[in-house]
Amino acid sequence: MSYNTNTDILVAGAFAAFSVDLLVYPLDTIKTRVQSPDYRRLYTNAASNTVNRSLFRGLYQGIGSVVIATVPSSGAFFTTYEGTKSLLLRLNPKVGDTDSPLIPAPFIHATASSLAELVSCFILTPAEVLKQNAQMVRKSASASTQPFDGNATIKALRKFNKPSQLWKGYTALAARNLPFTAMQFPMFEHLKKAILNYRERQGTARGTVLERGIITAISAGSAGSVAALITTPIDVVKTRIMLSAASESGTPRECEQAVKQAAAQGTDPKAEMERARRTARGGRAGALAVGKEIFRIEGTKGLFRGGALRSTWTALGSGFYLGVYESGRSFLGDRRAEDTTS
Repeated sequence: MSYNTNTDILVAGAFAAFSVDLLVYPLDTIKTRVQSPDYRRLYTNAASNTVNRSLFRGLYQGIGSVVIATVPSSGAFFTTYEGTKSLLLRLNPKVGDTDSPLIPAPFIHATASSLAELVSCFILTPAEVLKQNAQMVRKSASASTQPFDGNATIKALRKFNKPSQLWKGYTALAARNLPFTAMQFPMFEHLKKAILNYRERQGTARGTVLERGIITAISAGSAGSVAALITTPIDVVKTRIMLSAASESGTPRECEQAVKQAAAQGTDPKAEMERARRTARGGRAGALAVGKEIFRIEGTKGLFRGGALRSTWTALGSGFYLGVYESGRSFLGDRRAEDTTS
């Protein structure tokens, strides 16, 4: 019997989200820069074909907006997921006179996680758009020792002319997260149950909060890394759309600014103007069109750019995220159970 309330789930989810943001955010920043259309121009040396140090500057740029939005979005996700899963499991009829459920548990877990993701994405999208644009704000070498830079978020916010632009990419974010969670959570629940059953058969199960947290972390990290690698092409498209959200208008003024910037930096004005137009087209184009454009120019390699990095940080992030969540939820539930029985 679970003694958790919605408040317990909200607190556990929020604490887990905040913890994981601080842990894996630098890896997420590098992934965004690697997946951006300007990666080679901004972060590599064409002459030596090596990575510039600027790739590793300001790795916490934009984290403020994410922390503010991640807490309510993660709380909303887990509340929706746990509530929907419990409801569907309760309503799931049995087959004949057997104890076998009509609908397999993985389908219920996938449905619950998908619905929770739609709710979470709506809250998270503005912060995600602002975060990824802030991650791309170039930082001077003199400021390289400052990992946290609030000015980057302000500079990114100034690019947007209307609030609706901050929700540009909701469809792409949901299109990435829905298959990701639909794959991850059934695998995660199956692995967690299998490990717990194995330990019970071996007589090594302790039933402690720490044990549940570690088993959850291993299961979530393994499932998350696989799901992350498979959904990398959607993540690349999502990144391109969100980075172009502030330039979706594609006005002549933006092209003029690009030419002036090129003149000041000593780069090719025509190349800068074409880049500005291409970015503007990306802001107006749908996810499918952006994906086709990436494949046409960069091939399959472009669609999987940053896949290994994303798989690695997702394994760490998902393991830590769900491990902390499960530990927090179990701890609060155990305390509430003690208060109820005492």
